[in-house]
Amino acid sequence: MKDPIKYIRQAMINALNGNISYNGSNVPVYGRVPSSASEPYIKIYSVQTNEADQNADEFITETLTRIEVVTAFDSDSGGELEVNTIVNDILVIIRTRSSGYFDLSSNDFHVYTCVNEGVTYLEDDRNDKTYFTSIIDISNRVLQV
Repeated sequence: MKDPIKYIRQAMINALNGNISYNGSNVPVYGRVPSSASEPYIKIYSVQTNEADQNADEFITETLTRIEVVTAFDSDSGGELEVNTIVNDILVIIRTRSSGYFDLSSNDFHVYTCVNEGVTYLEDDRNDKTYFTSIIDISNRVLQV
């Protein structure tokens, strides 16, 4: 059995990179956030892979990939509207039906589900800024072909 999660993560990065903007500015997408990054930004990382079905003929896995959106504002300026808007734009691209599932055929995988497992919103007031973060969990069922 092979693990498809790195291909799912890369497909998400490719799908979102250059396609998410806010107030006319591109929102950068990272697998690992550089220390020079400024908000808003999107971070995508792998969480887990589980065997989803055990049978004699096929390997089926379920992956969980996390997408975080981070925004920040000086003290009392801004709010969660920016993070809500960016999450909406991400879900329009990522959470599709069968015609829009990631094509991983060149890596010998077939993605046949995409499920939004939930979006969590967090607010963190710090001395310098208020941070608004969303955490989107996306699961995919994948058949090894």
